[in-house]
Amino acid sequence: MGILLGVLIGAAVLAAFGGLLWYVWRRVIRDTTERGSRWRRVGTVAFFAGPVLMFAALAAERAGAPFFLQQLLAWPGFLWMAFALYLLLALLVGELVRLAYRARPAIEDEARRADEAGEGAQPQESGDVTRRLFVARTVAAGAATAAAATVGYGTYNVLRGPKIKRVTVPLAKLPRAAHGFRIAVVSDIHLGPVLGENFARRVVDTINSTQPDLIAVVGDLVDGDVEDLAPAARPLADLRAKHGAYFVTGNHEYFSGAEQWVEHVRDLGLHPLENARTELPYFDLAGVNDVQGEGEGEGPDFGKALGDRDRSRASVLMAHQPVVIHDAVKHGVDLQLSGHTHGGQLWPNNFIADLANPTLAGLERYGDTQLYVTRGAGAWGPPVRVGAPSDITVVELASRHA
Repeated sequence: MGILLGVLIGAAVLAAFGGLLWYVWRRVIRDTTERGSRWRRVGTVAFFAGPVLMFAALAAERAGAPFFLQQLLAWPGFLWMAFALYLLLALLVGELVRLAYRARPAIEDEARRADEAGEGAQPQESGDVTRRLFVARTVAAGAATAAAATVGYGTYNVLRGPKIKRVTVPLAKLPRAAHGFRIAVVSDIHLGPVLGENFARRVVDTINSTQPDLIAVVGDLVDGDVEDLAPAARPLADLRAKHGAYFVTGNHEYFSGAEQWVEHVRDLGLHPLENARTELPYFDLAGVNDVQGEGEGEGPDFGKALGDRDRSRASVLMAHQPVVIHDAVKHGVDLQLSGHTHGGQLWPNNFIADLANPTLAGLERYGDTQLYVTRGAGAWGPPVRVGAPSDITVVELASRHA
């Protein structure tokens, strides 16, 4: 029954995708070219090359294809994904232009018909066709320009690197001596076939520029094998903080071989927290595995990470996905640091991501536990962000005794 339901859902998704693709092709290619023309044939081939490249890029990444092939497919395939989204949205707005054309004043139509009556019916038909073609081409060109500009700006937002965000979080149990303790929180770097060593260097330099007391890397560091991405991850060895850099797995680590990455980041000088806890001078720092690890018997274990600790001490938990906040509340965590959501990454996906997560981005309170969710430093799939700027957050802990 479960398999059948999955097949039906998959078929429905593909049907919806096919319908939307047909709509975009119709508006951009069919309505703007003449039947049987060379431009329609060339445009159709070029148009449908986009989704082929997109699915090929996704399949190559998931199947662990040779890395050079992943890189070859990733840029055009993933950028088409973002471009198609904003082209669709722009075309839907363009429907308003079409409605305005169809609803032009009746008196204008009457006047035109009167003028054409003395010259025969053909000019009327010809004029209508010419005008419809002009409107179609104008809407298509405007939509394509708007989509390209949006994707271009969104790509620039990613490649320039994350901006620094600062937030102060008061903790009732934090001693006065720890007032002002700074944790640099970074998530969702997504090193892979698109974002490589130069991007990692930019992230590391930004983190180090904040001179944090501690660095928390809360998952989704990579999309790929250590063998392919070790050079891209090399700058992480230069992370500097007084109390060190710590790491927990995200769901994408389990797509990429979590065990190998845990060992590799340890070699780079980070401290993995696999359902574990370390007692820092002023508070307990704990980390749990991502829920994706449950399929491999390595999911989050809050009892192991937090079960026997001294609850009179303040506690900070690193957990990739915000959805585990309710387990954190049960175990008396004071502050949970998460990522995963990307803030939605591509508007209007933020509305969907908001439904799937207790907190999309920022700081919120759940009982006696506070949850902070960073939008992440990189991007998955399209190296594009629209309406969800990337960030590295400096969380400054405040003592109520200060």
